[in-house]
Amino acid sequence: MQPEVPPQAVRESGMVSKALGEVLVRVQNVAAHAAVSRPVRLVAVSKTKPVEMLQEAYDAGQRVFGENYVQELLEKAPQLPGDISWHFIGHLQSNKAKAIVKSIPNLQAVETVDSVKLANLLDKAVTEAEWQRKLNIFVQVNTSGEESKFGVDPADVLSLARHVHTECPGLTLSGLMTIGMPDYTSRPENFECLNNCRSTVAEELGIPAQDLELSMGMSGDFEQAIEMGSTNVRVGSTIFGARNYSNK
Repeated sequence: MQPEVPPQAVRESGMVSKALGEVLVRVQNVAAHAAVSRPVRLVAVSKTKPVEMLQEAYDAGQRVFGENYVQELLEKAPQLPGDISWHFIGHLQSNKAKAIVKSIPNLQAVETVDSVKLANLLDKAVTEAEWQRKLNIFVQVNTSGEESKFGVDPADVLSLARHVHTECPGLTLSGLMTIGMPDYTSRPENFECLNNCRSTVAEELGIPAQDLELSMGMSGDFEQAIEMGSTNVRVGSTIFGARNYSNK
């Protein structure tokens, strides 16, 4: 028996692929004129959305999806094609690190590493899972200075990045990530801060700056983020519509 499709998914059928196409055009147009070091990756953020909507985006060609909640990721990933690249973009509790690595073999990146403890647990989980590849890691930076936001202080980025790069053989330091302001938009100074952090990390670790990605920009500001060097944008509501937190 086919699972019942939620009414919201039926109502919005066809709209996801249209919105996705429009976002991709916007990303490509901005990237064509921006000084980015590589093609810009669009992460379709699907939190609170049913798998039917994700499948529609997949059928339209999208292959990179992001989830904020561990339980949603654990529930959705097995129901969707195995060639999806999953990015975890929410706060990851230490006791959930092993679960997402063990259960999601197509987990490509954790964008929210903000402690040595979490890095070590993810590294250990990759080893225990006997992956034949490394897990991509972004160090999350609190560029807005808000106490309510996770992420390391800009002054502590180098220390954590060095640890991931030199002490965690199962992990790849892919870049840096920021959320931005309390309303989940960012100001130019947030983007500039992350850029400056990347320059410091690259110089100190002897890594070409272009090899370190910048994950910044969401639905409200992804075009500005690309203009300022983002190579990984996380777009949710503009593709999937307003989120439903009634079950959260």
